[in-house]
Amino acid sequence: MDPIAQLLAERACRRLLLDLVRRLDLGEPGSVAELFTEDGVWTWPEGDRLVKGRAALRAHFGTRPADQHARRLMADVRVDVTSPDTARATSYFTTYRTHTVPPTPPAPAPPPVGIGHYEDTLHRTPDGSWLLAARTLRLPRDRPTPRL
Repeated sequence: MDPIAQLLAERACRRLLLDLVRRLDLGEPGSVAELFTEDGVWTWPEGDRLVKGRAALRAHFGTRPADQHARRLMADVRVDVTSPDTARATSYFTTYRTHTVPPTPPAPAPPPVGIGHYEDTLHRTPDGSWLLAARTLRLPRDRPTPRL
């Protein structure tokens, strides 16, 4: 693969992964479904959970309670382009959550509710953009993630 094409693919995939976190935290969480292929999958093996397909992803992430606020910190995003149309990525995350009950001021942020890493598979679409085909969330010591 041409080195410039590889760099552009890595950059596009990295941007997609960061956009996903931004949508979860600052945008419409259900819109993350648009960043997946039609049959895209998000898996939490430690909690034996799997969400498959855009409609299911939209429903799952679009049901966050209005009083819940989250911020995810991502680091060490590594993208490996494995072919002109596929890539794999690994990134580490720390998630903070807080609940706001108006009219009281926000409470100090609690400790992180989750740390771990994501393992992603990305595919290039016919129009040249990249989408997530699969995301697996891994936690240390095989602890399940807290349910919303």
